[in-house]
This record gives sequence, structure tokens and C-alpha cells, in this order.
Amino acid sequence: MRINPENSAPAEKKRVADIAYDKLESLIVTMELTPGAAIIEAELIQKTGLGRTPLREALMRMSSNGLIRQMPRRGLVVSDIEASAHLSLLETRRVLERLIAQNAAERASTQQGKELVVCAEQMLISAKRRTLTEYMEADQAFDHIVQDACNNPSAVAAVIPLIIKSRRFWYAYQHEGDLEECARCHLLVAKAIAKGKKELATKAIDGLMDYLESFAKTTVV
Repeated sequence: MRINPENSAPAEKKRVADIAYDKLESLIVTMELTPGAAIIEAELIQKTGLGRTPLREALMRMSSNGLIRQMPRRGLVVSDIEASAHLSLLETRRVLERLIAQNAAERASTQQGKELVVCAEQMLISAKRRTLTEYMEADQAFDHIVQDACNNPSAVAAVIPLIIKSRRFWYAYQHEGDLEECARCHLLVAKAIAKGKKELATKAIDGLMDYLESFAKTTVV
């Protein structure tokens, strides 16, 4: 089938913008761009190797989900991390994660269930090795499988910004968290979804969110 170049252009533009977003998100989540840091376009272009247009689109998306904010006389800056605000974020995330897990338990394929368990097991291995980067890569893969399986785009769109902020919270306060316990909670979620057990998946998600809330509370002074 012949592809019209004019019709394929928007898809290419979206792809480049997504790449820019992913790169900037990684810089912010891993604390390479620290809270309060000024957003300087020229530096980001050099860091990412991408153009001004996709970077600006990515910055607009980050502004809408709260990763960056506009400050008077300072321009765009990376948003701060506040433990007390993070607790309210987790309250909202719990509701969305319950819905996503329930739907995934009902709709996940056998293959998705197997892949989910593998990701959770990799998270546990990485946690025991104390390799946070590997852990987060497995965690992202875990989330993608659950989100694909749940087949609820609106719930996924709502939860993604909350998950991104949760990952940044881990990088900021990793010395106070128990990565192995968090991995074990994910493994329970994975096994429940793989078995197609909706009620068990809900209980497992509540266990995970309970742990994330207790972790967040240890950071509140």
C-alpha cells in the first residue's frame, strides 16, 4: 500500500515529540534536572540532541502534568517535591490503580500475565542487587503491560503523570525506602492479574499503595 507523505508527517512529528518527552522526563525523574532548576532550552537541545520544536511540545506536556511550572521572573523551572503533597497524590493514584488492575485481571491475555510476572521478578532481583536504574526499567515495563492489558485509555492517561512523580519521589528519597518490599508488592499484583483474580488484584494493589503511603510518610518531617 502506498503511503501519502502528507498523511505520514503528523505521525513522524508525534514520534519525535514523544522521544523528546521521554528524554526530558528521564532527566527530571532521575534528578539530573533537580527540583527548582531553571529550564534552559539551549542546554536541553545540547543534552538531548533534539530540535527546539519537539522540546517545546514536550515542555508544554510537562507543564500540564506538573513536572515543570512557570515562575514569575524566572521562567520555567522543575517543580519541587513535597512529601505532604505526595500523600494526596497517592490517594488519587490508589483509585486509578484499583480500576486499572481490576480491568487488567479481567482482560489480560495469558502472554501478558506471564510477562507481568517476569517483570515483577526482575524488579525483585534488581532490588536485591540495589540497582535502582534496572529496577525502574522493569517497573516501567510492568506498568506498560498492565496499562495495555486494562484497555482503559482514560484511566491510563490520568495515572501516568502520578506514576512519573512517584518514580521521581523514589529517586529523591531512595535511602528511606525498602525496594525489596515494593518489588514483592508488585509481584503479588502480577500474580493476581495473571490468574485473572479481580478481587485478589484489588487487594494486592491496596497492599502496594499502603506501602507507598507508609514510605512517603517516613519522609515527612
